Amino acid sequence: MVKTVVASPDVGTEAFFDRARARLCFDIPPGLTDAGIVPLTGDHDNDAVLRTIAQEKPIRPAAVLIPVVAREQPTVLLTQRAAHLSEHAGQIAFPGGKIDATDASPVDAALREAWEEVGLTRDFVEPIGYLDLYGTSFGFRILPTVARVRPGFDLYINKDEVADAFEVPLSFLMNPVNHKLGRKQFRGTTRSFYEMPFAERNIWGATAGILRVLYERVYLK
Repeated sequence: MVKTVVASPDVGTEAFFDRARARLCFDIPPGLTDAGIVPLTGDHDNDAVLRTIAQEKPIRPAAVLIPVVAREQPTVLLTQRAAHLSEHAGQIAFPGGKIDATDASPVDAALREAWEEVGLTRDFVEPIGYLDLYGTSFGFRILPTVARVRPGFDLYINKDEVADAFEVPLSFLMNPVNHKLGRKQFRGTTRSFYEMPFAERNIWGATAGILRVLYERVYLK
């Protein structure tokens, strides 16, 4: 049996941002608010689940920030959600949340949420473009904004929403060798999802799925 070797992509700071700028834009996908469009995901069987969810739950547009910190070896800033939250308690996430009527755009919502959750100020953040729309089994339609974050920022954690914030090397997250597939039962069928265990933390579900989409958009297309 021949073993397939998957090469790790070039994730140097400038190489990553050059590729991201060439492949992303700020066009808002109609599926963010159109119930007739079911967003696809990188979670394999999850697409079938979302078709069912779309018929049962109202659209809940959301926005997250993918903050890529432009260090010598770039990192992605992630959060661990507070344990008392009603949804996704304790899980690893991007800064983000529901898009409010007062938000000028999805990127504005993502920047607001990053400020509210971890105190990341806008003057350190350069938005690069939107990633693909991502649907979840909780009825959210998430539009991620990829952004370059200038080092030197201070974080102020909002303990009502976030238990912790930490950085993970981009080289780890963009290496397909680290993209594991987990499986669980959902309404009598097996659902597959990505997970990326890193040190003592397990990055999985929507966060890992969005990171997989980022890898595919920036390095495979």
